[in-house]
Amino acid sequence: MRNFSLFAFSMLAVMFLLSPEVYAAASGDAVSGLALGAGLGIGIAAAGGAIAQGKTMDAALNAIGRNPGAAGQIQTPMIIGLALIESLVIYALAITFLLQSKI
Repeated sequence: MRNFSLFAFSMLAVMFLLSPEVYAAASGDAVSGLALGAGLGIGIAAAGGAIAQGKTMDAALNAIGRNPGAAGQIQTPMIIGLALIESLVIYALAITFLLQSKI
């Protein structure tokens, strides 16, 4: 029941935030919202990327510690995974720069 109520509240919040009346009424505050969104966006992306990379390294190093002979087979997918995680943070940085250019 808790998951459903959280889901329902989230959907209502998204519908409220995406309504045209909200954007029409807040035309003067849109610039400050862009700055806040850009800052929060890159902050959350950097934190999420750091957590994901930490968990990836933890899992890979634990696997290598259990089976040192498989280090070569574990290292390549680990590096590819880390690069993909980092690319998401770089995309967030690019979007942040695009948002800041509109301020």
